[in-house]
Amino acid sequence: MKLYVTYGSPYARLARIMVIEKALNERVEIIEAKTRTPGSPYYQINPSGRVPYLIDDGGCGMEDSQIICAYLDGLDGKPRFHNTAHASDWAYLRLEFSARGMCDGIAVWGREMARPANERSPTTLAHETARAERLADFFEHHVSDPPMQGSPAMAHLTLVVAVEMARRRGLGDLTAGRQHLANWMRPLSALPSVERTFPP
Repeated sequence: MKLYVTYGSPYARLARIMVIEKALNERVEIIEAKTRTPGSPYYQINPSGRVPYLIDDGGCGMEDSQIICAYLDGLDGKPRFHNTAHASDWAYLRLEFSARGMCDGIAVWGREMARPANERSPTTLAHETARAERLADFFEHHVSDPPMQGSPAMAHLTLVVAVEMARRRGLGDLTAGRQHLANWMRPLSALPSVERTFPP
């Protein structure tokens, strides 16, 4: 199998975490895609140009971290991060999609900051900074909820990736002044798969 990624993408990072957690390193070749580049050969592989993108053993391609992570998690018939009960657990889904919303906003902020300073939108930067802070406050009050306790699921991994991305890209430490979130993050940030997939 081939997994196309960029090392700065939080969603590609989730797929890379899944490869490590499920011990698929020998089965999945990770390839760095050239995105946001006119005429990139990657567009012949995935016309949307998004990452992650997985080509399975049969040559079928799939896009989007949710489906790719679920597919990789279930290859051995023993999914660890995609509990079938979560599919209809609205309390869990609410938290997972809030974590994805945080991740989306931080990714937008990071892309904006990568632009030349004179081309950055102060409105976009302020909006995404405020969104990240609001969601960090939300999770400060909800990491103690039952869906965020116990064995890690995709909500856990997505929140960890989002909070770490904010810190690494310069948006700030979203755990500062949020002790519940900081304590909740500590063991998950120490997972070998999380440590090994830090962006360069």
